[in-house]
Amino acid sequence: MEYTEIDHLRDKEQVVTDIYEKLIAELRTFGPIKIEPKKTSIHLGNRHGFAGVYTRRNYINLEVHLNYQLTSERVSKVEQASANPFHHTIKLSEPNEIDIELLNWLKQAYEIKKIKTKK
Repeated sequence: MEYTEIDHLRDKEQVVTDIYEKLIAELRTFGPIKIEPKKTSIHLGNRHGFAGVYTRRNYINLEVHLNYQLTSERVSKVEQASANPFHHTIKLSEPNEIDIELLNWLKQAYEIKKIKTKK
């Protein structure tokens, strides 16, 4: 079965759509992104995934993939995928939480995957 962005936004509060639309608009300023809806999430990548969106009823859990561990109160969970990649979960409840700090983390994640892709 193929999934769509709409599948992930259906039956959610409007704020989830608002957050998602702002997030995607900001990410597009980095360059081309691939949006790949899966069963439980939406993968975001340039060639390899740099982030994931997990929609909930009234918020989004955003997973950001970096090669170091963030130390921020905004990060609710960290998983180490292998030797370097850390997956950081950040809860977004309002569009204004997509701020300079978050965008810097996302830009770093985007650039890391872009560099890996060129090798």
